[in-house]
Amino acid sequence: MDKQVPEQDQEPKQQTLDVLTGAVEEVEEDKTFLGRILKFLRVNFFAGLVVLAPLVITLWLFKGLVIMVDNTLLGLVPQNYHLNNLLFNYFGILLPFDLHGLGVLAGISLLVVTGLLVRNIFGKTLLHWGERMLGTIPGVSSVYNAIKQITETVTSANSKSFRKVVMVEYPRKGIWAVGFVSGVTQGQAQKEVKEKLINVFLPTTPNPTSGFLLFFPEKDLIELDMTVDQGLRMIISAGIVTPTKQEGLKALKQQAQKPAAPAEE
Repeated sequence: MDKQVPEQDQEPKQQTLDVLTGAVEEVEEDKTFLGRILKFLRVNFFAGLVVLAPLVITLWLFKGLVIMVDNTLLGLVPQNYHLNNLLFNYFGILLPFDLHGLGVLAGISLLVVTGLLVRNIFGKTLLHWGERMLGTIPGVSSVYNAIKQITETVTSANSKSFRKVVMVEYPRKGIWAVGFVSGVTQGQAQKEVKEKLINVFLPTTPNPTSGFLLFFPEKDLIELDMTVDQGLRMIISAGIVTPTKQEGLKALKQQAQKPAAPAEE
């Protein structure tokens, strides 16, 4: 009768991770020369993929954004004043490719000049005059005022909106979702109930710019130890990139140590 080899004396099996399902399976290690070559190629392929994929995707998205801005802003400029045409008309230089990025520089310059103008008395007077003109147009004033209020709230350095990540039970009990506190509920929405309500923006994955505005009782919110940036990365990555509690506390501490921006006069 054959003796069974004790479990502790058996050669440990190699564990492999299924990339699609995340399941860990034990397989016999292939000790053949071809098997080792395939293992070497597979391991280094995925290692390279992990390093290069984020870089390539980031550059691709950035290039698409630059081209979109260029096409939008340079479309307002006559063709004769585009850089490629200026180089050819004045210097006789014909580039075999289109130069991108000038629209982005023009957009940044436009924002800087506009900000410089509206920070003085003359610019503020023109801005108020223009807003009064828009207020006389039916439908336009309501859209403009809503967008202006959202923009000022999100970009304000002293704003408390979207500064807290919470976990809520949605769409039913037992199922949890991650959202961002956007303020305390006010107006009729708060008067209709006795409990204190909190505005929670529940973004969608992987596009966090769309989502739902929900009113939750304050006692039903579970505050998470992470910054808004960490929460957004978790949502965009569909939970693949999830900060630990220690990482979240460290980021919150660093965020609290940043000096507050001085208030404008």
